[in-house]
Amino acid sequence: MTQKEATLQISGMTCAACATRIEKGLKKIEGVEEANVNFALEKTQIIYNPDQTDVKKMKEKVQSLGYNVVSDKVEFQITGMTCAACANKIERRLNKLDGIEQAAVNFALESVLVEYHPDQVSISDMKEAIKKLGYTLEQKQEKAGEQVDHRQKEIEKQQRKFLFSLILSFPLLWAMVSHFTFTRFIWLPDIFMNPWMQFALATPVQFIIGRQFYVGAFKALRNKSANMDVLVALGTSAAYFYSLYLSIKSIGSNAHMVDLYYETSAVLITLIILGKLFEAKAKGRSSDAIRKLMGLQAKNATVVRDGQEMMIPIEEVLAGDIVYVKPGEKVPVDGKIIEGQSALDESMLTGESIPVDKTIGDIVIGSTMNKNGFLKIRATKVGKDTALAQIVKVVEEAQGSKAPIQRLADVISGIFVPIVVGIALITFLVWYFAVSPGEFAVALEKFIAVLVIACPCALGLATPTSIMAGSGRAAEYGILFKGGEHLETTHRLDTIVLDKTGTVTNGKPSLTDVIVAKGMDKMEFLQLVGTAERNSEHPLAEALVEGVKEKGIELGSSDAFEAIPGFGIEAKVNEKTLLIGTRRLMAKNNISVQHVLSRMEDLEKQGKTAMLVAIDGDYAGIVAVADTIKETSKEAIARLQNMDLEVVMITGDNTQTAKAIADQVGIKHVIAEVLPEGKAEEVKKLQKTGKKVAMVGDGINDAPALATADIGMAIGTGADVAMEAADITLIRGDLNSIADAIYMSKKTITNIKQNLFWALAYNSLGIPVAAVGFLAPWLAGAAMAFSSVSVVLNALRLQRVKLQRL
Repeated sequence: MTQKEATLQISGMTCAACATRIEKGLKKIEGVEEANVNFALEKTQIIYNPDQTDVKKMKEKVQSLGYNVVSDKVEFQITGMTCAACANKIERRLNKLDGIEQAAVNFALESVLVEYHPDQVSISDMKEAIKKLGYTLEQKQEKAGEQVDHRQKEIEKQQRKFLFSLILSFPLLWAMVSHFTFTRFIWLPDIFMNPWMQFALATPVQFIIGRQFYVGAFKALRNKSANMDVLVALGTSAAYFYSLYLSIKSIGSNAHMVDLYYETSAVLITLIILGKLFEAKAKGRSSDAIRKLMGLQAKNATVVRDGQEMMIPIEEVLAGDIVYVKPGEKVPVDGKIIEGQSALDESMLTGESIPVDKTIGDIVIGSTMNKNGFLKIRATKVGKDTALAQIVKVVEEAQGSKAPIQRLADVISGIFVPIVVGIALITFLVWYFAVSPGEFAVALEKFIAVLVIACPCALGLATPTSIMAGSGRAAEYGILFKGGEHLETTHRLDTIVLDKTGTVTNGKPSLTDVIVAKGMDKMEFLQLVGTAERNSEHPLAEALVEGVKEKGIELGSSDAFEAIPGFGIEAKVNEKTLLIGTRRLMAKNNISVQHVLSRMEDLEKQGKTAMLVAIDGDYAGIVAVADTIKETSKEAIARLQNMDLEVVMITGDNTQTAKAIADQVGIKHVIAEVLPEGKAEEVKKLQKTGKKVAMVGDGINDAPALATADIGMAIGTGADVAMEAADITLIRGDLNSIADAIYMSKKTITNIKQNLFWALAYNSLGIPVAAVGFLAPWLAGAAMAFSSVSVVLNALRLQRVKLQRL
């Protein structure tokens, strides 16, 4: 069964109950297998079967629940159309792309207006699709990368509402404050005590500024649920309409009343709007990591098209374009150098401050800095396929995902509002009939305070804001968590299994020793071995080939080649059959090597990897390569051991060599001579003893073990398959990142627990305090607003966590 993923940006959510309702609604759609709504990010991630449903149905469902799905619009000028059939063809093709809401082509104006979801489809995707049809799209109106931030627009809108509400509410607050016994000295214009003046000031606040709460409450109740809007609408309406009743009752009495509650409703709405403003701004800061990553990207690129050199926005670069990169410029996209040489600063990706020399044929990564030479590159990956875009995608997905610890908050928030309304009604009845019999105003005040103090916003923000801040901070240090569940699990690890080659070591061994059998010509021997190993992608084979070439020996081509995982290779060169590999390979082919094993063991004790060579069924010699240990490996392993973590090294290499490397870095537990499929089995054995295991590797052969472990960590300098199978990618290839990942996980989980504790404690304490009459409604409103902001600010402390030096 095919699966697809969609990400929708949602506006209109006011609390965690909204997120839970959208989640439940989406899951009811046939074909939707999973839906996760992130209240803090205002996004939902959906996994669905495209044969049963589509994004349009999901959008309609979200809208039916009373919320909006945010989409972007872009207009293109089309060249190449000759008739209406062309327009229809372009329109149909664009509408078939995932993430496009609607595309409408105007043949007369030769333009197309596209409404789309940028999380799913990019402008370059649209251009590429239409280019294949034989037409060209050129962006019109706003420049690429200047799309309107819907969250910023919402903040600006709320700012205007707050100022308007503040101006109208201030006289009401002034009137309230000045009539206390201890504040009678404060002068107050007589007009502000007039009930109809108060009515005139409070009404626009209640129904213009507060309209969003009524609309939200109506939509929630229509869908048989309740959220924060229901609490606010109930509380403020009770205060407002009771005051209106008293105002009407006072007609003809010429009395200036002081026991009205217009200020309660108006000030409450003003404070809630202010709290939402602070919350939105703080939530925006929790996405700083994404903005920093996106800021690394070049904005424009110099490309050659039809023989012309032109500067275009980076979004318009296509795979296959020839791109010029001058000294001091950022490489705009991933590509291969076809002309020139230079040193590139790749510190944004690897953390290494020393520039890396690059020449023709080398791969360059977008957003790295070209230091000193002119480069001509062929673009190989553009748009969402570039390394930086993939990093951003991983971070966004991690921030948008849910950690298991959030389930508690989701369950509570789903039933919280109806319970609070019930408690508020009981509070009203107790006060009206028992505590202050007949005192409607007093009972109403307590009823409103309970409703307002109990908003579940803080509970809904507790987990996602910490996940956002924690995963974002980790990304700045080159640690990419693929999901909130991995960020939560990592802190429980107690055993770290390290692959040897490319993980503990640099993975770039060099040829150190060549021992040939009696009567064998050394140059011919090396020529045969080098040619045989030429077809292998194994690091040891590359070292052999490189070492042979350095001796000035020209390599030929093999007639046949077969890699035997865990054993070595078999190849046919110049009509000779070569076997190169382990003792087991020789034993398997009945080749006697007993007389050279002591020599081989001596090499292995020195930390070298020795390989036996047989030609036409007879022993021919030994070749040895040595892999250098990464500078930081010893320090990083000691750091892990100081954290009470058991460190295990696993390798397909022989026991002698493995132990020699392990001794150098301080690892006591070594599992050697393990076949690729055996690594996963060894991980399972450790898990069966009750251990929480992390596997750290970089090669294709590590992928099964990475997938089997509780947490798979892929070294970012390794194979794409390894990174795909892993839960965490360590971009820098430094083992210190393992300890950093665990430390960041612990900090984040501690932060989440703090947030959940204070959010639950706040409501648990706040409701009874309000019920017994110790909180005025306006004070309850201020406390409610502060609780949400305090949770977000606590989460933002994670953005200041110091890990290893950048």
